[in-house]
Amino acid sequence: MSEDQTTRREWGARTTPRLQGNEHWWPDQLNLRILHQRHPGSNPLGEDFDYAEAFSQLDVDGLTADVDALMIDSQEWWPADWGHYGPFFIRMSWHAAGTYRQTDGRGGGGTGAQRFAPLNSWPDNGNLDKARRLLWPVKRKYGENISWADLLVFAGNRALETMGFATFGFGFGRADIWASEDDTYWGPETEWLAINDERYTGSFEDGNRVLDNPLAAVQMGLIYVNPEGPNGIPDALKSAQDVRETFSRMAMNDRETVALTVGGHTFGKMHGNAPADAVGEAPEVAKINELGFGWANKHETGLGEYTITSGLEGAWTPTPIEWDNSYLDTLFAHEWEVVESPAGAKQWQPVEVADGYWVPDAHVEGKVNPPTMSTADMAMIADPTYLEISKEFHEHPERLADEFARAWYKLLHRDMGPSDRYLGPQVPDEVLIWQDPVPNHEGPLVGDAEIATLKQQIADSGLTAGQLVGTAWASASTFRQTDYRGGANGARIRLEPQVGWDVNVRSGVSSVIGELEEVKNASDANVSLADLIVLGGCVGVEMAAKAAGHDITVPFSPGRTDATQDLTEVDTFQHLEPKADAFRNYVQKASGIPAEHLMVDKAFMLNLTAPEMTALVGGMRAIGANAGDEDTHGILTDRPGHLTNDFFVNLVDMGTVWSPVGEGEELFEGRDRSTGETKWTATRVDLVFGSNSQLRAIAEEYAANGGDKHMIDKFVKAFVKVMENDRFDLHR
Repeated sequence: MSEDQTTRREWGARTTPRLQGNEHWWPDQLNLRILHQRHPGSNPLGEDFDYAEAFSQLDVDGLTADVDALMIDSQEWWPADWGHYGPFFIRMSWHAAGTYRQTDGRGGGGTGAQRFAPLNSWPDNGNLDKARRLLWPVKRKYGENISWADLLVFAGNRALETMGFATFGFGFGRADIWASEDDTYWGPETEWLAINDERYTGSFEDGNRVLDNPLAAVQMGLIYVNPEGPNGIPDALKSAQDVRETFSRMAMNDRETVALTVGGHTFGKMHGNAPADAVGEAPEVAKINELGFGWANKHETGLGEYTITSGLEGAWTPTPIEWDNSYLDTLFAHEWEVVESPAGAKQWQPVEVADGYWVPDAHVEGKVNPPTMSTADMAMIADPTYLEISKEFHEHPERLADEFARAWYKLLHRDMGPSDRYLGPQVPDEVLIWQDPVPNHEGPLVGDAEIATLKQQIADSGLTAGQLVGTAWASASTFRQTDYRGGANGARIRLEPQVGWDVNVRSGVSSVIGELEEVKNASDANVSLADLIVLGGCVGVEMAAKAAGHDITVPFSPGRTDATQDLTEVDTFQHLEPKADAFRNYVQKASGIPAEHLMVDKAFMLNLTAPEMTALVGGMRAIGANAGDEDTHGILTDRPGHLTNDFFVNLVDMGTVWSPVGEGEELFEGRDRSTGETKWTATRVDLVFGSNSQLRAIAEEYAANGGDKHMIDKFVKAFVKVMENDRFDLHR
């Protein structure tokens, strides 16, 4: 072997994690990477970069004009269909936002993740790398003042406007990420577009075909459903079942689903006018000299009329760059039959094209083509419910326009959280129920003197530190940074569905809130129950710290308000119910996923680092904030209710030997190495802080002499972070 070969081989071994990474050798190891992937140091704009501040300097009118001008600036390297990029940008925005799923709030266009693998190379995102390259001159002009995340979504919104549709509005405010969110679970398959129903249980035949949680798309690499039909079979009724389940996972009801399908497919065309095997590699695996330019098409020019994307070929309407009612006109005016595209894909075309419905070719002057529908389009008239809605929209195009505008707005903004996070002059005045609205704060905020009085009243209420901290945690820890839902603001913990959640019932949350309501009613202070719940948590931490000999003050920022049941979307809030919460040592039922992995995911949702997660678990165990008074697992201290580092001291003590209780490895008992006497009981999420090398390194620092101060400092900062995750008035 030559010296050059040896050098290349050694270098490759150092930089190729699939060969040398820890996951290769220990695939079941707890992976903490997700807690580091949004590290501020990864931002090329600097750790202190504030996108909201940068955006405030943006010339929104200038940006709008430049994006509008781009729509009709057809480029030779990627010619626009009918001379207009509008449909192309609609697809880009739709596919950026459309990955959202309400089960865990992941996906969506809120981070610009479409720039990175796997999304940038999903088969369903074919050729969208060209759309992003078309936008580069605009991004280059405005720099840090406009994020890619905003631009990718804004372009589609403007595309609709330039083709005659009046949108509902637009909110900026999506800050970019700078690395792939490769810990997102997109499905169990190991092959793109695998046809094996691995992500389903049940079948069409038994009427019980269910998509596994938290997934939304029907196949690996698709945004929604297979346009040819389930597993490529052109069965419109079965396709309707897939469409309904998939769109419901993305928080859309039947009317919104039809409106989006009809409205979106009013524009543009599908591309499959070339052999399927002419398409090259996706961007992520393209040759290095192609600079991330993927899906090179070797057939003829590979551009314009020879473009291949989905494999289906044709436009839905005879007016593909105009807003009108032609999609439904076309759908209802014809009898349809299954044909094959030039790429071999199953699609639907009229048995006989009616007068006025021939489609002008997108690139060849004088040529006309028949209109084309996918199997998913045919579902709009095959399914009885979809058919009824489609007929209504056909007869009342003004209803279609309104409902498409609202559904499109929801699609683009569903992962942004409350409208308080929206920026820019195009945000509509109307606040919608899916934005989890809370009332505006009225009157002056409570001052320091009033806060001190309220804190004393809470301390005198007889509630323990564990009750106060546990209830505040129960309220605030519903937050998830994936779509900015949940949190303490609104005090929805006292409303349906949260009031009936198992963990809250088991923890006795309602009785604690009842005591806090009495404090509120007895006070003249202008304070909400939401604020009192959080303030109670602060009091509980201070009580526990004082009991351990530490005099601390937990920062508190008033300003929360109380939501009502009418302002709460019960069905979708149900997805926020914690099935497991390691911070309270709670698991509702076995899920097949080890509890420590669920803990890391919960920590990610709360925007915590590994040291913060560690400090919170140890501190809450010491305080005694487990779910349920009878649950003492992991409370590795002889003085519960005291904020100490005892959890870590006793966990890493070599005087204790741990062994599983029963056949499973969920519960463990720790026995004195010398006497054999049982000292403690603990769960997997307790012991992982001693078994995982990264977490043990942190635990040992907290357990060392003087480590209690570091732990308490980190605990307080992390606790406040969780309490304020949804305070978008304080941070963005």
